[in-house]
Amino acid sequence: MIAVINGTNRPDNKSQYFSQLIVNYLETKAPQSVAYIDLANLPEVMNINKMYLNEGQSEYILELKEKILIPSTTWLLIVPEYNGSYPGILKMFFDALSIHKMKETFYHKKVGMIGISDGRAGNLRGMEHLTGMFNYLKMTVYHNKLPISSVKSALDGTEILEPTASVLRNFVEEFLEWANMMSAPIRAADRQ
Repeated sequence: MIAVINGTNRPDNKSQYFSQLIVNYLETKAPQSVAYIDLANLPEVMNINKMYLNEGQSEYILELKEKILIPSTTWLLIVPEYNGSYPGILKMFFDALSIHKMKETFYHKKVGMIGISDGRAGNLRGMEHLTGMFNYLKMTVYHNKLPISSVKSALDGTEILEPTASVLRNFVEEFLEWANMMSAPIRAADRQ
């Protein structure tokens, strides 16, 4: 299973359009099932103080873990730039996920990132910050992170314009190829 995560809970965020294009494309190309997680759907009842306790975990978070994140081998994140990094809700989401079954949730998952911003850098800095966290969580991060800058000029309402749409599809294909290669067993002949 591939989990696509829209990394913000901001109302009417632009990253939802990029996320949806990727989900739609994956559903036609990926051999495995695709699950979409939109952080805008996180429950308001997610108690920041209690989320660090097993008995305080949100039922919604536990369900996401059990049904999507633990079974998935591959994650693809769409990460908007907030204050030179990634959104705080994304950090809080990963903190909540790390409380129960941390190893099953994170270890050895393959993760790709698409950074988006209205500015010039396409959230390169935020993706690097996430890379450090993912490495700590023993995840394998795809080396080719995709920064998309000047997001407003890449959109016509909710539609992603060319050439940005093609760049996204190409990135997804390359990421899937890499993820599949990383999942393949290493043959003895390849080790020599």
